[in-house]
Amino acid sequence: MSAPLAGLRIVEFGHYIAAPAATQILSDLGADVVKVEPPAGDQARTIGAYGEGIVAAYNRGKRSVVLDLKDADDRARALDLVDAADAVVQNLRAGVMDRLGLGPDALLGRRPDLVYVSVSGFTPGSPSENRPGLDIAAQAESGMMWVTGEPDGDPQRIGFPVADVGASYAVVQAVLAALLRRERTGEGGVAHVSLVDVAIHMQSAMWGEWAMTGTEPRRKGNGQATAAPAADLVTTADGLIVLSAYTTTHFARLCELIGKSWMTEDPRFRDNPSRVAHRRELLTEISEVLGTRTTDDCLRWLGEAGLVAAAVRRYSDVASSPDVAAGSILTTGVDWRGRRFQVPSLPFVLDGVDPVEEMVVPHAGANAPDELGT
Repeated sequence: MSAPLAGLRIVEFGHYIAAPAATQILSDLGADVVKVEPPAGDQARTIGAYGEGIVAAYNRGKRSVVLDLKDADDRARALDLVDAADAVVQNLRAGVMDRLGLGPDALLGRRPDLVYVSVSGFTPGSPSENRPGLDIAAQAESGMMWVTGEPDGDPQRIGFPVADVGASYAVVQAVLAALLRRERTGEGGVAHVSLVDVAIHMQSAMWGEWAMTGTEPRRKGNGQATAAPAADLVTTADGLIVLSAYTTTHFARLCELIGKSWMTEDPRFRDNPSRVAHRRELLTEISEVLGTRTTDDCLRWLGEAGLVAAAVRRYSDVASSPDVAAGSILTTGVDWRGRRFQVPSLPFVLDGVDPVEEMVVPHAGANAPDELGT
């Protein structure tokens, strides 16, 4: 079975994460991705180890061509690439592609069947449309930081660039939806993804809770504010687990398992509102038992009882986990120096699509324009 996007060409004008991560998924699905880089390369190449990690994670199997888009001849070469492409994905600063004659109006004027997807920090037409908008700005201005952290502490950013990564998924959805429409109608189209919009969308459940309760979401730390035990952190003999057992049935089962069935009748714990109000005492009772067992023992014991529990793992633990090894999420890439590394691949399993091992991350300008068959 052939790769689902085999035969499609995507031209990427991308830096850092949102656009390159999206085209990485399209590449993993079989698309030919041509990455157009400026003479200095993707800006991530210039910011040290973190940037090199970004380049390695999101540019496997692509072809890279260096073009100075301010130069008329190189701009003409870029147009040649677009003329042979099915889609363009870009996340340059707002307005740059238009000023270069590579904006959606100009390119769809040449190619009405082209799919053109842009990523920016803020929504086009908004007062902030031209503001620089990296992941941290989206986390801050979407409310995401406001609800992250301990109740009495400062707002916290999520520990990875979640808005950038979320935006990459939205870009993939937009590209595939537009390509499907083109298949049906012959018409291309333009889509725009903003990091702030994506960050807001990822919090839809919180917006729903606000709408239903009238109480504005706030920082809660570990544990869900309206249920207990729910996403609560429990210390084991050798680590940490999170535990959820807040339905009447599951809480009774937990109490029986740990030898404390009396808790179901205790006024502090007999119903969910009471358990939320007395969360600290609740967790003390639970930890008194689970704290004497190893993490693996707790997971086996609770899992066999049909209760939700999970270990809090470091990256090295995740990489060596038998559960992870049983799937195909991790694959092997090769960087531009020839070094092999482990990195996540497609976040889903599709029949006929296997992770391609040792896909090479190109150095900037690894390919000349005339090598690309334009």
